[in-house]
Amino acid sequence: MTSNSTARSHFGGLVQCVITSFGENHVDTPSGDAVLVDTRILRNPPDDPAVRERMLHSNGLDPEVRRYVMATPGADQLVRRNARMVLALLEAEARQQQTGTRRLKRVDVHVMCGGGRHRSVAIAEEIGAYLRAAGVGCEIEHPHIDKPITYEP
Repeated sequence: MTSNSTARSHFGGLVQCVITSFGENHVDTPSGDAVLVDTRILRNPPDDPAVRERMLHSNGLDPEVRRYVMATPGADQLVRRNARMVLALLEAEARQQQTGTRRLKRVDVHVMCGGGRHRSVAIAEEIGAYLRAAGVGCEIEHPHIDKPITYEP
């Protein structure tokens, strides 16, 4: 599953950032240079008996799941800190491009949780929303969003 932004940005291109959510418990995790965002510090909806049955078969694209994850203390800071890091990296790339020292590169972001369905997806979408609001063209990929739960609490 992928969401795209096709609006041009002040960074000069269509896609300057690719955000990939994933579950560390899967064998096909992303590789390469990237900003790594670890969301395992946040509450996991399937671990909470009060919401487990409702959210077990949902994912981080569901508004209820996204609200739940973002209500976790520290979630807003995690999103802002990592989005600002991406913006700083893009600004540095743009400065180097202007000086002719290199071609503008995109910034990859890998957002991790246990299974790649709830926390990582919600946080990836939130980081993407932050960056798009700042004029950054983002593509968001969720390769594990439809994979089975990888554990039972």
